[in-house]
Amino acid sequence: MAEQTLNIPQIIVFLAVTVLVVRWFLKPAPAGTPTSAGNRATRINPAQIDHLVQMFPQLDRRTVAWNLSRNGGNAQAITETVLGGRALEQPPTSFQLPPSRTGTPSGAQRQTANRQPAKPAQPDLITRYNLASKVGPSAESTAVEQPKSKAWSQDKNERQVNLQRRREEMILAARRKMEEKAKAEQKTA
Repeated sequence: MAEQTLNIPQIIVFLAVTVLVVRWFLKPAPAGTPTSAGNRATRINPAQIDHLVQMFPQLDRRTVAWNLSRNGGNAQAITETVLGGRALEQPPTSFQLPPSRTGTPSGAQRQTANRQPAKPAQPDLITRYNLASKVGPSAESTAVEQPKSKAWSQDKNERQVNLQRRREEMILAARRKMEEKAKAEQKTA
């Protein structure tokens, strides 16, 4: 029987192969690879977090970010979980939100943003429904004088007129209440 012995070149080759295999397994995966646990924070898209928080304002940004990192950035899975009535997994205390890529606005940018008045998306209801002629002290007396018609009519046009009149009355009543509240606040101030 021939005896097998290990010589120095064989040991060196064995160690080199072992080092290469270990380095290959421990090498961090590229940022786009979903298998890398260390790159979870970089894989979370802040736009996805913002979108989900806008869709579900009851959710916390930190919770959304944690669940996105847990499921590989799958926003659809979070949406289905919330719509299904199930609660999202709460993040551990050690979890930190990923830094925003946009950064915070500088002081000058914040000042210019504060100076610009916010444009209303819709005009006020008085303008929208052309009720300016009905606003004022004389309008209150005319609102009382109008006779109330029956609750529901068989005629489609009459129903439409009645509903439009009720809408106008509700808008004007809300405006009167708002004006009274503003006057009361001015008296107390």
